[in-house]
Amino acid sequence: MTDDIAQKDQTHKKKMQKQKENIDAKIASADEERGVAILLTGDGKGKTSSAFGMVLRALGYGYRVGVVQFIKGEQLSGEELYLKNHLPEVDFYQMGTGFTWDTQDRSGDMAAAEKTWAFVEPMLKDPSYHLVVMDEVTYMLSFKYLDEDRVLNAIRSRPANQSVVLTGRGGGKAIRELADTVSEVKDIKHAYHDGIKARKGVDF
Repeated sequence: MTDDIAQKDQTHKKKMQKQKENIDAKIASADEERGVAILLTGDGKGKTSSAFGMVLRALGYGYRVGVVQFIKGEQLSGEELYLKNHLPEVDFYQMGTGFTWDTQDRSGDMAAAEKTWAFVEPMLKDPSYHLVVMDEVTYMLSFKYLDEDRVLNAIRSRPANQSVVLTGRGGGKAIRELADTVSEVKDIKHAYHDGIKARKGVDF
């Protein structure tokens, strides 16, 4: 029994050593220093929450952060309330019109999108922003509320050390190709489909 445990320990150690060598080699080969574009997409829950996690991560290092939300309504989520009440150094703007199926006003939504873009575009030119979050921006491209080329060119030409996080379902092929990192959140199961109400502090 003791020999068997010793053999398993030795096998595990060799496996972990090999894994460490592979990871160390990848870290060593990543020698380009610049900001990245991250797309968080898919039909599952957690895209915006993930983006706000990166906001807190950047703030932990004392970096300047901009957060702009498209689509979302006037009711703030818990993380948004926290940013507004406790972290005034975060530049935060919300389109505030609500979901498109609530407004049912394409012209009004397009005007609101343009107004919101006028707020975020200067951030993408300002090197003092370490991180800029564009929450639900993919819908603006899918619905053609904003010109795709204009949005993508602004992201491409942003300051070299600035990172951006883009969230939302869809958005098209071009934004996926532009992003350095694309993560898809899959909807496997959601309490809402079983008639369970959205919970404060968990869902919003």
